[in-house]
Amino acid sequence: MNLTPTESERLIVFSAAEFARRNLREGIPLSHPEAIAYITDEAMLMARSDVPFPEVRERAGQLLTSAQVEPGVPSMIPYIMAELPTPAGSKLLTIYSPIADTADGPVPGEVIALTEAEMVFDPAGLVELEVVNSGDRDVQVRSMTHFFEVNKALTFDRAAAYGHKLAIHAGGGTRFEPGIPKVVVLTPFVGERVIHGQAGLVNGSLDDPDTRARAFEKARRLGYIQEQS
Repeated sequence: MNLTPTESERLIVFSAAEFARRNLREGIPLSHPEAIAYITDEAMLMARSDVPFPEVRERAGQLLTSAQVEPGVPSMIPYIMAELPTPAGSKLLTIYSPIADTADGPVPGEVIALTEAEMVFDPAGLVELEVVNSGDRDVQVRSMTHFFEVNKALTFDRAAAYGHKLAIHAGGGTRFEPGIPKVVVLTPFVGERVIHGQAGLVNGSLDDPDTRARAFEKARRLGYIQEQS
């Protein structure tokens, strides 16, 4: 017996769906691939049985509940797309949110970060500054950027920002739109407090007096710090 690639895939889906049906009979919650195979196979069976396409979509989206699958599975399946065999030929079916999720259900891989600066950083070291983007396009600053060395289009008290970064969660960022003042909270770098790269103003220990003096001199020369007239 020779099978086309489509027929071979159909048999794989059917085998996985049968595995899922056995687990359902035994009261075993379905995994992510089992849930997809089960819904897909049932939808294809309905289409093969000449069930009207709208009815296939409706019934396929009601086959499983969150109680019948492992925790987190509903959020892992935002939609299912399958080619169904119909009398008029193959037709693409898309089922959105095929398994109703509970509001407090877990989301696999979800990162829940603290958002309050006071909850993450020592309040005694925080610095609050007003920043204005004097340029003509948005500027985004990431969490680990030495704020003293950010884009020179951002105007603020650079001296107060020396040795500090944004007091936000790691990997986050803050966007500054042209001409709109924004107040940010900064927190001191900790650890060895050594900065290399970035805008190239420091390239050394933040607390070394000579390094600090060179950084300020270079910042003035390159226009990061505007001299008051």
